[in-house]
Amino acid sequence: MSDTLTELNNKIREASSWVSLLRDEISRVIVGQRYMVDRMIVGILANGHVLLEGVPGLAKTLTVKTLATAINADFRRIQFTPDLLPADIVGTLIYNQKEASFDIKKGPVFANIVLADEINRSPAKVQSALLEAMQERQVTIADQTYPLPSPFMVLATQNPIDQEGTYPLPEAQVDRFLMKLNVEYPDMEQEKQILHAMGKSQPNVNSRTVINPDTILASRKILDEMYMDEKICDYIVKIVFASRKPSDFGISMDHFIEFGASPRATISLAMASRAWAFLQGRGYVTPQDVKSIAMDVLRHRIVVTYEAEAENIKSESIVTKILNTVPVP
Repeated sequence: MSDTLTELNNKIREASSWVSLLRDEISRVIVGQRYMVDRMIVGILANGHVLLEGVPGLAKTLTVKTLATAINADFRRIQFTPDLLPADIVGTLIYNQKEASFDIKKGPVFANIVLADEINRSPAKVQSALLEAMQERQVTIADQTYPLPSPFMVLATQNPIDQEGTYPLPEAQVDRFLMKLNVEYPDMEQEKQILHAMGKSQPNVNSRTVINPDTILASRKILDEMYMDEKICDYIVKIVFASRKPSDFGISMDHFIEFGASPRATISLAMASRAWAFLQGRGYVTPQDVKSIAMDVLRHRIVVTYEAEAENIKSESIVTKILNTVPVP
C-alpha cells in the first residue's frame, strides 16, 4: 500500500505542477485574493460552480476573466438585470425568412467559463434558466437538447450590502453551487500594491495563457485516482449529518437549523477535498483538507431558522461549531 501511495504522490506532484504557474499568472494581474483564486481552481478541478459574495471593487469580475484567459478558456459574461429573459441566457429560435425555417441562436451560456454578474439582480425564472446548465451540463432550446462545452463552470457574483431591487436565489439554485465564497477586503499592504498597480489611466490587466482546458480535464481524471480512506469518508458523512441534526453529535443547535445540507453536499465536500489535496501536491486526502474547504462547501447549504436570525446566528457559526465538535479521525 505504501509503495502505491508513494507512486500516486509522485504522479499527483507532477500533474499539479501547473497550479503554481496558474497562481503566478493570476497574481501578475490580481493583488492578493489567494483565498478566492485557490477556491476557483478547486471549483474547476472538481467540476463545480462557485458563488462569490463580496462588496463592489474587490476584483471579483477581473479575477474570473483573468482565470479564463490564463487557461485559454472560452469566456462569457452575463450581466443579470431585472429585465433579463431566460432566452437571453440559454438562447432561442430565430426565424430565417430566406430558408423559411427556424435557426438556433445559442446564448452566452455556451462557454467554458460563464460569469453570472450580480446574479441576484434578476427574478427567479431567469436564475432558474441556469439550473439545467449547471446540473446537467446541457441546455434545451425548443425540443432540442444541446451539450455544453467541457470544462464548463459558472462563477456567479452577488453584492451582500445592496439588497434593494434584488431577488434571493432559490434554495435549489444555491445548492447547485459547489462553494460559496465570502470575498474579504485586502489588508493595508495589499491595498498599497493595488494602488501602485491600478492607480493609472491605463492599468495593465492583460494576462497570458499558461495552460489549456485539456490540462484541466486530464487533472480531473487523476483526481478520481486520489486515495481517500474510509475514515475520511465517514468523517465527511458525519459533518453533513451534523448539519441536519447536530444534537446527535452533542451540539445543542437543532432549533437554529431549518434545513441541513443535502446529499449533494456530501459529494461536493468529498470532491472539493480531493481537489484541495491536489493543490497541495498530495495523492491522498487528510482530515485537514476536509476542514480547510468545508466552510465554503457548507455555508450556503444550511438554512437557519427565524430564531437563529433573531439571535444573529449565521450558518458559518453552525459550521464552525460542527467542525470543532465532530471527532477528527
